[in-house]
Amino acid sequence: MSAASFPEGFVWGVSTSAFQIEGATTADGRGPSIWDGFSADRAEACDHYRRRTEDVRLMKDLGIAAYRFSVSWARVIPDGCGKVNTAGLGFYDRLLDELLAAGITPYATLYHWDLPQALEDRGGWPVRDTARHFADYAAAVHERLGDRVDTWFTVNEPWVAAFLGYGSGIHAPGRTSAADAFRSAHHMLLAHGLGVQALRAAGAAKVSAVVNHSPVLTPAQVSDSGRELSEEDAEAVARIDALANRQFLDPMLRGAYPADLIPLIERHAGLGHVRDGDLDVIAQPIDLLGVNYYAPLVVQAQPSEPADPAFPGSEGVLFCTVPTAVTAMGWPIVPGCLSQLLGRLSREYPETDLMITENGADFVDVVTGDGIHDVDRISFIEEHLRALRSAIENGARVRGYFVWTLLDNLEWADGYQRKFGLVHVDFATQKRRLKDSARWYRDVIARNGLTETRARRPTLETVAARARVSRATVSRVVNGETSVSPEVRATVMRAVRELGYVPNAAARSLVTRRTNTVALVLSVPGQGGDPLTAAVVQYVTSMLEGAGKQITLMLADTAESHRRIASHVEARLADGVVLLPPDRADTLAERLSRTGVPIVLLGKPAVASLVPYVDVDNAGGAAAATEHLIARGRRHIGMICGPMDLTFVQDRLAGHRAALHRAGMRPLLALADDLTRASGAAAARRLIGDNPSLDAIFASGDQLAIGALRAAQEAGRRVPENLAIAGFDDVDAASATTPQLTTVRVPVADQALALARLLLSRLEGRHVTSVVLPARLVVRDST
Repeated sequence: MSAASFPEGFVWGVSTSAFQIEGATTADGRGPSIWDGFSADRAEACDHYRRRTEDVRLMKDLGIAAYRFSVSWARVIPDGCGKVNTAGLGFYDRLLDELLAAGITPYATLYHWDLPQALEDRGGWPVRDTARHFADYAAAVHERLGDRVDTWFTVNEPWVAAFLGYGSGIHAPGRTSAADAFRSAHHMLLAHGLGVQALRAAGAAKVSAVVNHSPVLTPAQVSDSGRELSEEDAEAVARIDALANRQFLDPMLRGAYPADLIPLIERHAGLGHVRDGDLDVIAQPIDLLGVNYYAPLVVQAQPSEPADPAFPGSEGVLFCTVPTAVTAMGWPIVPGCLSQLLGRLSREYPETDLMITENGADFVDVVTGDGIHDVDRISFIEEHLRALRSAIENGARVRGYFVWTLLDNLEWADGYQRKFGLVHVDFATQKRRLKDSARWYRDVIARNGLTETRARRPTLETVAARARVSRATVSRVVNGETSVSPEVRATVMRAVRELGYVPNAAARSLVTRRTNTVALVLSVPGQGGDPLTAAVVQYVTSMLEGAGKQITLMLADTAESHRRIASHVEARLADGVVLLPPDRADTLAERLSRTGVPIVLLGKPAVASLVPYVDVDNAGGAAAATEHLIARGRRHIGMICGPMDLTFVQDRLAGHRAALHRAGMRPLLALADDLTRASGAAAARRLIGDNPSLDAIFASGDQLAIGALRAAQEAGRRVPENLAIAGFDDVDAASATTPQLTTVRVPVADQALALARLLLSRLEGRHVTSVVLPARLVVRDST
C-alpha cells in the first residue's frame, strides 16, 4: 500500500439509525418508542420511510459500498413482544432489495436505543425479560430479512443507552437511577448474547455488536500519550475506563466483568441481577467488533469532586476539557486517539477483527447558492482516516470505515440543530443537497484512500477573488475594521463562509513577543449575571492557569476603562483575551479584534464577526419552553421580552415566535425596560390587562418571570391552574419561588470551560469554530 491507500477489499460505508431518519412514527402499525415521548422534536425527521428510494440513489451516486442502518423494534413488534407487524418489516424488505440492486451491502443494527414504549412500561432494560424479548425480536427480523443482510449488529452503544438513559436521564427514557443504569447495562449485554444465539440458530453467518469506545487520558496525556501518571491519576483513569469501556468489552470478549468494576456494581445495584451462566451467554463468539469513536474522555484525580451521574462511582474524578480544536458540540478533536484506541484493542483482544462503525462531527453548515462548503467536516474525517491508516499499518485488523452519518437528522435530545450529515436536509421541504464532504468522500472511496498530500485551504487571495475586492479589504473585514461599508462587509463575509476560509489570528500574534498572560475582561454584570460571571472567573482562571498562563483581570465599566484595556492589548501585554461583553453592544470587542491578538467572546456578538464565541441555544431553549406550554393545552401565550438591543433576547424571541408559528398561533408581546423583577411584573400586568384570555406567559429571563409570578398573584390569577409561567436561565431563585418556576437551564460551567478551551486553541494556532451549547427545559410547578 502507498502511504495514503487502504487494504484491498476495505469497506467504505455510512451509518444511520431508524428513529433519527425514518419519521412515519405512526405509519403502517408502528408503535411508540421511548424516544417518541422523550424527544421535543416530533416531526418527520428525514422522512426516510417514504424517501428511501431517493436516499438509496444518493448512496449509489456517492459510490457507497455498505450501508449500516437500524431496524425499529417498535415498527416490527409494536408491543415489544408478541405479534409481528408484517407491514413494518415490509419497509426493510423493500429497502434491502433496493440496496442490493444498487450494489450496496446491507449491515443491520437491531437496537439503536429506540426501545418500544410498551416494554419500558413493563420496566424497560432494568428488567431481565427485556433481554429475552430482544432475542425473540432478533429471530423475527432474521426470518424475514436474513437472506440479504451481510452482517448483523445486535446492540449499539449500550453505555449510552444504559447510563445516559437510566443513570443521568439526559436520554430516553429519562430515568436517574445508578442501580437501573447498571442493571440495564447487564441486560443489554445479555440481550446481545441471547440475540447472537438466536441469529446463529436461524443461520446468520456474521454477527457483531457496536460499542462506543473512548480512550481515557489525563490532560497531559492528550499531547504526550506516554506520560507517566501519579498513583491517584492512574486510579482515576482505570476506574473511568472500567465504567466506560471494559464494562462492555470484557464480558463480550472475555466472559467476565473487570475485577475493579465489580465493587462499583455491587455498591450501586447489588449483584443479584447477574445470574449464573449469564457471562457465558454474553461471551458468544462474534465475527468482528464495531467501534464508534468520536472523542476521548479526559480525567484527573480531584478528591472533592462529586460523582457524575453518567458514571456512578466516579466521585473524586474530575472530567476535564482540553486545549484543542472542538466540534460545534464542544467535543474535542483528537484524531490521534483513534490510532491509540485501535492499537489497544488489537493488543488486548487480538483475535477480534474491528470495524469503525461510526465517526463524524457536527459543524455549523452554511447553505449558499453554489454549495455547502463544509471544510471543517472534510478536515475532521481526513485526519481520522489518516490516523486509521496509521493504525492499520501498525497491525490493527480493521475491515472498514462508516461515516456518521449520511443525512443531517434528528440528533436525539439535541433535535435538529446538530448537523452530522454528508448530505444537507432542508427539514421544511425534505430536499436533499450534497455537501462538499459528500463529494470528497466519494473520491476517497473511488481511489480506496486519501491523496498523498492534504488539500490546501482557501487563502486571502481566494476570498478577494470571490468577493471581487482587494486583499486589503478582506483583511480589514476579517479584523473587524469599521471603515468598510456594510454592503462590502456582507459580500466579503459571504465569500468567507462559502469558501470556508479560516483566518489564523493566532498565527499573526506569533510574530510578536509572548507574555504568557491572558486578559480576562469582565463587563459590569447585569441583573442575574452574577452566577455566569463567577463561573467564568472560576473555571477560566483555573483552566488557563493549569495551562501555565497568568491571568490579568480587567473591568470594562467605563469609556476610560475601555481605552485602557485596548491600549493594554495593543501594546501586546497579553497573548489573548477572554471577553465578557457588556449587556449592550459597544466597540470594545471590535477594537480588540483588530489588534491581531486572539480573542474569544462570551455570547454571540450583535454584528457578524469572525471572532469565535461561546453561546447557548437561546432560540432552541425558547422554542422548547413554548412548545411545552402548547403541549399543556395553553392557547393564549404572552411573552415578556427584555430590551430588544440584547442579542440573546432577540434570539429567544425568534425561538418563541417560530414555535408559535408551527402551532398556528400568533405572539402576544410585552416589552420590559430591563431584566429586573419589577420590569417583569409591569410587563405581566400589561399582558394580563390587555388579554383577558391569557393562559400562559413565557419570559426571556427568570427575573422577569419571577416578577410575572408576583403580578399574577396580585391579579388573582392562580399559577399554574389558569396561568402558566415559564422563564429562562434557571437562576438559583427559580427553584425557590412559589410555585417553583419552570425554566430553561443554561449550562453555566460548560460555557466557561468552552471559553478557556477556545482561547487555548487559538493561542496554539489551531482552527476553532464558535460553540453553541444546548439549553435544557426544566419543568417545575409553575406550568
